[in-house]
Amino acid sequence: MDRRAMLVGLGATMGLAACANGVNSTGGSTIDARVDVARDYLYQQYPGTRDLADRSAGVLFMPLITEAGFGVGGAYGRGALRINGATVDYYSAAKASVGFQIGAQQYAHALFFMTPDALAQFRTSSGWVAGADVRYAVPDQGASLGKDTTEITPVVALVYGQSGLIAGATVAGTKYTRIIP
Repeated sequence: MDRRAMLVGLGATMGLAACANGVNSTGGSTIDARVDVARDYLYQQYPGTRDLADRSAGVLFMPLITEAGFGVGGAYGRGALRINGATVDYYSAAKASVGFQIGAQQYAHALFFMTPDALAQFRTSSGWVAGADVRYAVPDQGASLGKDTTEITPVVALVYGQSGLIAGATVAGTKYTRIIP
């Protein structure tokens, strides 16, 4: 693939990734409304996540991540960090990838910060990237996740509500940055 084709592919991918994910939102109230819907869906579909949220120091809800790729891929979305049910900060999530990929999808994800230290590290970083301290949960675990998580994991990530056609939906390699909507 020559450089020009790669740049065109990256531009088109990022443009598609920005569609319908809050890039042009009217601010915090729009993000909060989307977070409420995504949170309610998560709790309804996977009841154990409500218990997990109750035991966490805070939860970052990303209600709509749009991901697209054609050789070069990208994803983007916006969400809110909630502590004790109240929004305290807004964040964007961005991800880039290169490799054999084609397609587009949308999904939601939630990061449950299970320790105050993990939450503090997330909030004080200039751009936090999901890494080795994250435990990935699958939606099948969602019904019992809150009761079955007995070991302390700093961060539990759950991807849910996928739609579209692309291989995989992950949080790994996603950079979270605090924003002012």
